[in-house]
Amino acid sequence: MSLDAAIDSLARSAVLLVATDYDGTLSPIVENPAEARPHREAMVALRSLVALDRTHVAVISGRSLRDLAEMTAVSDDVHLVGSHGSEFDSDFATSLSQQVAELKQRVTTELTTVAQDDSEFLIEDKPASVAFHYRNADPRRSEIAVERILQGAATWDGVQLKRGKKVVELSVVETNKGMALERIRHQVGATAVLFLGDDVTDEDAFATLHGPDVGVKVGPGESMAPHRVEGPIDVARVLARLCEARAEWVTHAAAVPIDQHRMLSDQRTVALVTPDARISWFCAPRIDSSAVFAELVGGPTAGRFAIAAADGSEPLAQAYDDASLVLTTRWHDFSVTDFLDCSGGRTGQRAGRTDLVRIIEGTGKARIEFAPRLDFGRIHTLLEKKEDGLLVEDTLDPIALRSAGVDWEITTEGQHHVANAEVDLSKGPIALELRYGTGSLRELSKTASDRQRLTKSYWTSWADQLTLPSVEPEFVKRGATILKALCFGPKGGIAAAGTTSLPEHIGGVRNWDYRFCWLRDAAMTATTLVRLGSTAEAMEYLDWLLNVVDQCESPERLSPLYSVAGGPVQSEAELGDLSGYRGSRPVRVGNSAARQVQLDVFGPNVELIALLSERDAPLSTDHWRLVEAMVAAVKRRWMEPDHGIWEIRKPRRHHVHSKVMCWLTVDRAQQVALRFLDRERPDWADLRDEIAADVLEKGYKKHLNCFTAAYDGDDLDASALFVGLTGLLPADDSRFLGTIAATAESLCEGPVVYRYRADDGLPGVEGGFYICASWLIDSYLLAGMRQEAETLFRTMMQQASQAGLLSEQFDPAAGVALGNIPQAYSYLGLIDNALRLSHA
Repeated sequence: MSLDAAIDSLARSAVLLVATDYDGTLSPIVENPAEARPHREAMVALRSLVALDRTHVAVISGRSLRDLAEMTAVSDDVHLVGSHGSEFDSDFATSLSQQVAELKQRVTTELTTVAQDDSEFLIEDKPASVAFHYRNADPRRSEIAVERILQGAATWDGVQLKRGKKVVELSVVETNKGMALERIRHQVGATAVLFLGDDVTDEDAFATLHGPDVGVKVGPGESMAPHRVEGPIDVARVLARLCEARAEWVTHAAAVPIDQHRMLSDQRTVALVTPDARISWFCAPRIDSSAVFAELVGGPTAGRFAIAAADGSEPLAQAYDDASLVLTTRWHDFSVTDFLDCSGGRTGQRAGRTDLVRIIEGTGKARIEFAPRLDFGRIHTLLEKKEDGLLVEDTLDPIALRSAGVDWEITTEGQHHVANAEVDLSKGPIALELRYGTGSLRELSKTASDRQRLTKSYWTSWADQLTLPSVEPEFVKRGATILKALCFGPKGGIAAAGTTSLPEHIGGVRNWDYRFCWLRDAAMTATTLVRLGSTAEAMEYLDWLLNVVDQCESPERLSPLYSVAGGPVQSEAELGDLSGYRGSRPVRVGNSAARQVQLDVFGPNVELIALLSERDAPLSTDHWRLVEAMVAAVKRRWMEPDHGIWEIRKPRRHHVHSKVMCWLTVDRAQQVALRFLDRERPDWADLRDEIAADVLEKGYKKHLNCFTAAYDGDDLDASALFVGLTGLLPADDSRFLGTIAATAESLCEGPVVYRYRADDGLPGVEGGFYICASWLIDSYLLAGMRQEAETLFRTMMQQASQAGLLSEQFDPAAGVALGNIPQAYSYLGLIDNALRLSHA
């Protein structure tokens, strides 16, 4: 691949890091290093690059950090690293230990002595090293001096040798440009790196390059870099070309903000609709199946179903019909109404199909683009034109698009077909019915309008029977409808979210598949719906859970998550052909968290059963035995470390939240025992007290006056608030109050609270979590801090009111939503807040 082609490819990287040496790369080599000035064109390109979205710039030089800052005069957005990777911070020199500082002084003294043999020798003193320059000295004296250094100070213990062009440098800190480059790569979450350098010391950086990275050697000499340019002027040209290509790619890589989508559901699957009425996400036959439309995470080539005005005008408004999931998008002369058909009533039957209906009506003209892509576009998708619509050919499950009166033109887009049409609505409305599960294009007995009316009634009649709080009742009703939409009707499982791989860090790798049923999340969702007066979802979920337990070797070996149908979750895989949302790769299907140990899953489920028993729900011996089995599992395993609620992909720890949830399991089991047997279990009381004592002894850090994430560290975690939220500690206990204060001070920012700030081993920085903010609000209320609770709740609601769907996270600095949508956690947290505020 030519250098030009490599640069053009690099410009399309999700997160790009551009790193370069200084002398001989940005600036020419000169006799006096103090006179080395960078080429203006190169610096203009670097400043332009760092101003682009998801583009980072670093200058990694052998110079001291102070000299480098003076020479480049760049903004703080540019990462400057001096002394061949030793200096990242301006106060680096003062951080050297006494022993290392003494060694550096010995080296300085020795090289100064050697330099006395020729007035042209130059000593450069740096914070962690000493450089001996001999560019302008007599060649014979230079040879003798260098040999003396190599045989002397360079051999001392603790001294690191670096050789460059007419320079020998002795460092007392083990580092190099490659290590520095890798550190910055991890810090910014770069998916590709460009490194340019001219010196021998730059080879350490070239050695780290891999995959899509590009290395460019400047000038002559052997190098591992696959590309080469002559000098700094050529470097400026390369940077300018990259800047131009990168700016064009970033400008055209815009995507609909995550939280500006709307959702349709038939409680089998979901579809997402953009503000301009594009179906950008649709999986079938289930919510956790492969996608038919995946534009959301793969761009238009991954599948879309678009309707637009023929004259190019933009939509004026988009809204749901009352509390239903019937969505209408309006232009000035026509509208599109979308819904997933629920006209048959209850969706709990096992056998059934999914119909996505789009009704276009008005007086104008509309363009339609139908481009399904089977299995995320990994299977050739071919269309066959029929009298009343289109058939998708060679599918495992038949797929048909009934579109009476539409004249389609089928064209080829790569290995797939796409169908386009223009319709004149003055001749009458058009109904598009995408039928997954049948190949029939016949007209149904119920018209599309009848099915729209019945689907609206399905959702609104359910929502109307809820007991709503006095605080934010309309938001609570909408949020409850979203939670119900995530319930898988045929089996009772409840999905954590409707999508996969919407990023927690734009352009990064924190992209996970949330379309499964987590035992913890599902129980919390069902609990919230019970609090609103709807118990059917909880009972159906417990039926699902009982079936899962029946298939499990033992309840203590339950996986943290299963498919919504109750089966094992597929192995985590990456879809390499998909570009990801705003370049956030990889796109993943499946979730490796299914293989983790998460001991907190029992607590929310027993708490759900306890709540149902309070509401006199028809619990049976099966539910009681489930409680007994979960307490037995806790008794056997509570003292083990686990991966915790956040599923961190690092070694297991003794997480405070997990221990508290084990305590909750036993505590709420006692409540169930009182209502089921009219008595408590003495052995359970002893177990509950044992767990509580362990948490209080090992989870609380007196020097911080708070509970931390785990027994073995001082890192904070918002989930530690559950020491008070569960009742393990009374609300006025100073240790709980200290944990509230620590969370508010260290983790709260804007409308969200970060779950933790500690390094979790993944590159990039995630956003704050809505549900963590909800936990802090609930904690405030328990502690009698109503003003603080109301202030944070209002801030959250201001953000939530602007969203079409709540995501998992929010970046308060960039003002963007992050993570999968709609996130059950985010909705249930805010609904629980509204309920508490109404009753407090």
